[in-house]
Order: sequence, then structure tokens, then C-alpha cells
Amino acid sequence: MQPSKALQGVYRKLQLTTKDIKKGFYKGTGSGSMGSHTKWGTYKIDWRKVRTYVVPKNLAETKLTPFVTKKMEPINGFGQYRDRAGPKSPQLYLDRWKAENGLD
Repeated sequence: MQPSKALQGVYRKLQLTTKDIKKGFYKGTGSGSMGSHTKWGTYKIDWRKVRTYVVPKNLAETKLTPFVTKKMEPINGFGQYRDRAGPKSPQLYLDRWKAENGLD
């Protein structure tokens, strides 16, 4: 008896147990290799295997936008906060909540 195609897709994401596979099986991530290991312990990249992404020709005219809000300002002075609590400060949280939502 075989599971349906939908169940096979779900089953592929589940954690494997010893009842599912034999000893020594490595599931991996499906990412594939970009080259090979040499006998000297280095890694040689095979540029034929490297993924390349082609940018569409009419990218300037597209209506697509990145998933970033327009209210986002550049971060200057990364890691500088008003008090010792840093990003965990309750007052900083409340001030940010009021600035972004306008509610008390």
C-alpha cells in the first residue's frame, strides 16, 4: 500500500526515524554540491554547478517592490541605546509602539 502524493509531500518534511530508513542513510537538505573536495583537504568550486539568477530585462518598469516598509530609516550607530537595558528596555518598546501605531 502506497501513500497518496499529498501525504508523500508532507512525509518528506517529517523527521526520519529508524523504522523509516536503514543504517547510514543521510537525508541532506536538497541543496546540492557546488564543487568537490580535493585529496589535499581543500574544496574546488565547479563553476558549472553554481546557480546563476537572470535579472528580467524590464525590471525598471515593474511594479514589484521589496518587502520593506517605506517608513524604515537607515540605521546609524548600530547598537547604541539610551539606557543599559538596550533593546530589551520596556520604555524603548513603549516609545516605539506609540511611534509606529499612534495608540497608547
